[in-house]
Amino acid sequence: MAGCCPGDVFTATGEKRVQFGNRFLNDPARVFHHNAWDNVEWSKEQEAAAAKRVRENSAQRVPPEKQVEFEVNAHEYWNNFYKIHENGFFKDRHWLFTEFPELTPHQNQNDLKTLLLKDNDHEIIENKGCGDRPGLIVSNTQKQHRASSHSLDHEKQKHLIDEATQKLCHLDINTDDFPGSSATYRILEVGCGVGNTVFPILHTNNDPGLFVYCCDFSSIAIELVQTNSEYDPSRCFAFVHDLCDEDKDYPLPRESLDIIILIFVLSSIVPDKMQNAINRLSYLLKPGGMILLRDYGRYDMAQLRFKTGRCLSENFYVRGDGTRVYFFTQDELDTLFTTAGLEKVQNMVDHRLQVNRGKQLTMYRVWIQCKYRKPFSPNTS
Repeated sequence: MAGCCPGDVFTATGEKRVQFGNRFLNDPARVFHHNAWDNVEWSKEQEAAAAKRVRENSAQRVPPEKQVEFEVNAHEYWNNFYKIHENGFFKDRHWLFTEFPELTPHQNQNDLKTLLLKDNDHEIIENKGCGDRPGLIVSNTQKQHRASSHSLDHEKQKHLIDEATQKLCHLDINTDDFPGSSATYRILEVGCGVGNTVFPILHTNNDPGLFVYCCDFSSIAIELVQTNSEYDPSRCFAFVHDLCDEDKDYPLPRESLDIIILIFVLSSIVPDKMQNAINRLSYLLKPGGMILLRDYGRYDMAQLRFKTGRCLSENFYVRGDGTRVYFFTQDELDTLFTTAGLEKVQNMVDHRLQVNRGKQLTMYRVWIQCKYRKPFSPNTS
């Protein structure tokens, strides 16, 4: 559509999709006028009732020997899930580009400018330095002024600019023999399923320097991704990987990724293994790179619907198909990411009221959305 930004998403009627937090239910009589309402305030009574329900459905725990079975056979449960549903269970996540504009073309360059310009001692200069992509030169203005007063010669200035461009384009990637090694912007989705995030990214982001990695615990899911007609090995690499397996490395070097995506995946692993999983992912981020997360929040409708006997541990449950799910608080996620050395950019709760207009039903959802950035080291600037 002419005049649209790459990240703009439109509904079937042509209206631009708004970022969550912008559609408020001010008149209860209009509740069935839309499919969802944002930032719906919970009354004290509603929150107390939710807490009571969680106490009730978590009073009886799954026996320890059964919990071990769910952990040991976790891959089989997910493989069975994808054998049954294939690519028909989840919808493509077109909301991604509204909530996470970092996934749109050239957004990384704008973010880097904004981040570095917060320091008044730096200025950003446009430069053609990384193939077809505009490069960014980071320079310290105070050092520049001192240099000019000492008549820094032209050749030395050129050397400093080339060195800065090299750092920004490659950022300490010393291994060339890996998929996407020539890319200038790299995204990894962990827990990709059948590609409902990956394929919208590849379709929307036409940046020639983009390369997308995606992995999943389920070999069936990865097979479905690789056999999808939209799968392009020159722009994407799908592989089987266990987020919790500390003995198996990711097929790319440290500090090689600009973005890591975790969409409803961290909640599926045992809480005791979450910190090490995030630590390992943080090693893969370039300085300035970010982890983007969206996952279940405490007292989400799905948590309240669990029956007694499905609770594994506090706020951790097993579904009827053997897959598991945890329900987070903001503080829990903040602790996981900051312990891994990342800085908070965003950590917000989406209290959303979903509506089934046909059946006249209301459903209260609680999701948490986070963005955490790997700090720049002093040497990078």
